Amino acid sequence: MDIYEEIVKLRQQGRRGAVATIVNAHGSIPSFKTAKMLVRDDGSIVGTIGGGCVEAEVWQAAREVMESEKPRTLTFNLNQDPKYDTGLVCGGTLDIFVEPILPPASLYVFGAGHVSVNLYKVARNSGFDLTVVDDRETYANRERFPEAREIIAEDYEQAMARLAPNESSYIVIATRGHRDDMRVLRWAVQTPARYIGMIGSKRKTIAIFKELTDEGIAADLFNRVHAPVGLDIGAVTPEEIAVAITAELIAVRRRVERDLPHMSWFHSHEPKTGQVDADGQASDVLEDSKLQDLKEKL
Repeated sequence: MDIYEEIVKLRQQGRRGAVATIVNAHGSIPSFKTAKMLVRDDGSIVGTIGGGCVEAEVWQAAREVMESEKPRTLTFNLNQDPKYDTGLVCGGTLDIFVEPILPPASLYVFGAGHVSVNLYKVARNSGFDLTVVDDRETYANRERFPEAREIIAEDYEQAMARLAPNESSYIVIATRGHRDDMRVLRWAVQTPARYIGMIGSKRKTIAIFKELTDEGIAADLFNRVHAPVGLDIGAVTPEEIAVAITAELIAVRRRVERDLPHMSWFHSHEPKTGQVDADGQASDVLEDSKLQDLKEKL
């Protein structure tokens, strides 16, 4: 079974894995330099790096690498550690590089207006695999999104019924109306998607959150929601907003741990020190005004 073919299959199936490669070896070892082993997300393996305790430790490390999505290098000294003594004539040292195999980052964009067209361009260039959904064929078409993986021009409810986002999926909601945004968000928070973002002011975000929780949707399902969407870089135009959204998508994909200027109300419930209610209200009026301008362009 060819490891490289299996890697392609894993990615096509939207699954994870990790590849372990012997990158350095000295002395007698139970394998050879460049030997590889693929560990799939279900724990099964393809190939070998020599078996025994070394392979068992590498298998465990591979599982951790899949979870962290960050590579690791392991060093084994078969001379000095008695646990590697299996009776074989092995007494060397080896370094094994373990790297994650991740599925393509699938981005589902709901709404095909001006913001979405620009988001398509920036996000695609950043490595995201896009599916665009809109109930208007005049907007959701190949002329506007020539290299999208899929374009769905039908009612949102029908489209959502046949989509199945997974843990590697990202969802951005940018429809032309409050009701459609809420319909999509209701569905999105009940998927395992890694990221959910929605365009809109804080006032609109809070109103939709309240309405959906009043329906009985658990409040903790909104922990992944970024709304207002994007990083706070002062974006105003559709082109700038697309950059702000993509920057946030990349930060989530790369698991950035430091504090970033997220605009999301869900990630910062408390007002800033010294900020009075009147300022917040004025800010929301301005955000609603900007949002309405964008909606008129959608």
